[in-house]
Amino acid sequence: MRLATMLYATDYAMRPDDFAVACEERGFESVWYPEHTHIPVSRRTPFPGGGELPREYSHIHDPFIALAAAATATKHIKIATGVCLVIERDPIVLAKEVATLDMLSRGRFMFGIGAGWNAEEMENHGTPFAERWKVLEERLEAMKKIWTEEAAEYHGKYVSFDPLWSWPKPVQKPYPPIVMGASTPYGRERVARYCDGWVPLDMMVEDLPAAIADLHARLRRHGRRPEDVEISIFWAPDDPDKLRRYQDLGVDRAILAVPALDDDATLKLLDRYSSLRQQLGG
Repeated sequence: MRLATMLYATDYAMRPDDFAVACEERGFESVWYPEHTHIPVSRRTPFPGGGELPREYSHIHDPFIALAAAATATKHIKIATGVCLVIERDPIVLAKEVATLDMLSRGRFMFGIGAGWNAEEMENHGTPFAERWKVLEERLEAMKKIWTEEAAEYHGKYVSFDPLWSWPKPVQKPYPPIVMGASTPYGRERVARYCDGWVPLDMMVEDLPAAIADLHARLRRHGRRPEDVEISIFWAPDDPDKLRRYQDLGVDRAILAVPALDDDATLKLLDRYSSLRQQLGG
């Protein structure tokens, strides 16, 4: 099982390029940067984690710019959105961003996606909360056409464009791995239909063995093989016994969260996380 990190890359945290270098030096497999374009002041939608919304959420960098900086500063470590809120982005522009980042990173990009939880945030982008998953699916279908076809065309309810040219195409073929951030059975069904990976939050999955079995059953029903879809865990615990349990269950990647800290505190935390690699035997 590979160990990865997720940084709340903010204007007061360690720089995302410096963070990626530090993670690469310590042998982590990948770095993941989350997204919120903004946080509405109304705070109508409660924070899913309970209590007050952490400060980081309104200070997060744009993930594609942060990841481009990380890619330029590193050579081997993979980079990923954790996760990109597709329902808040124009699909033609987003397809260009994904393909460009995959090219500039020399094929190291993983496209983590999600529909989000903040209703006001997505409504500010024109996406009604109740329709967010339908919007996400159409935008993803449209982007796949842009990545794989010379003259791409798409006509749906939420996305529609006549034939267009758009380069660069992704280095990874047919496109970077698409990893769905979702924890419910409905989310696993979406993974089974059109994604290459599943990345639920640790605290949102009560029975992980049952959830993995459910995902595998759904994949088989769609004519796919379980081994073709990677399983990662967001906010994985820094507990070697729990991580070994993940490993025994066939989890491919554990993603350890790094809050927005100063450089010294961040490096100390990375050193502590790095010691888990030795304890897990890799």
